[in-house]
Amino acid sequence: MSTANPRPFKQVDVFTAVALKGNPVAVILDAQGLSAEQMQAIANWTNLSETTFVSPATDASADYSVRIFTPKSELPFAGHPTLGTAHAVIEAGLAMPKNGKVVQQCAVGLVEVSVAGTGLSFRLPRYAYEEAPEASQLAAALGEGAIKGAPQIVNVGPRWVIAELASAETVEQLQPDLQILADYDRAQSTTGMTVYAEKPDGGIVVRSFAPADGIAEDPVCGSGNGAVAAYRLKAQQVSAGSEYVASQGRQVGRDGNVRVRIEEDAIHVGGDCVTVVDGTFWI
Repeated sequence: MSTANPRPFKQVDVFTAVALKGNPVAVILDAQGLSAEQMQAIANWTNLSETTFVSPATDASADYSVRIFTPKSELPFAGHPTLGTAHAVIEAGLAMPKNGKVVQQCAVGLVEVSVAGTGLSFRLPRYAYEEAPEASQLAAALGEGAIKGAPQIVNVGPRWVIAELASAETVEQLQPDLQILADYDRAQSTTGMTVYAEKPDGGIVVRSFAPADGIAEDPVCGSGNGAVAAYRLKAQQVSAGSEYVASQGRQVGRDGNVRVRIEEDAIHVGGDCVTVVDGTFWI
């Protein structure tokens, strides 16, 4: 006789209001009693870029606690799982926004998520800049003349290598050498590479690659877009009061839009969410 426990589950598409677009995240709404090994096995089974596991918060300032796993490892923070989890938790009645916000507890600390209809946004919890070593490897991975300016590592919990490319067309048509990128990530302990370029309409186009984590291309990446915003802030391409929309995911059939807002002391990353699957895990 099976001793598996029923655990409520939702799958949410993030950075889209249209089902089957954006970036999906699997949310286990009751992770109590699951070991890290079980969580990793579930994340490997779902085979999504991230799967999250919700438990009661241990910090009185938070509404819930979450752990975030890729198919191969645990992350201290990630953007689209933060928004998708908040959407699922609110929809399931496990937390109610107070003053339009819920507070998530995760490995990087407390993360504020603002809620407005189907739209949610998180305040990037922190970020720090590092020089990206071995830039010649990155140039080899992306192709001659693709990179504009110097790549940097932006640590937002995940450590993303950020590079501005020569044009939006360059980003759209990019076919990087994923083996070189994976080798780079393993050598430098980076999460992956996110590239971008400005579009004539004032927005940007973005793509994210994390092959060392089992994610050849992440459809629409919240932490990657947060890291791009931090990179652009340092490069003085944006400033306090700036707002723009990043498009991402078209190459993998998961078109999504990320709304970015820069304040004097904060970067906010947001978009719409829609539940696609509502059911039960038996684990």
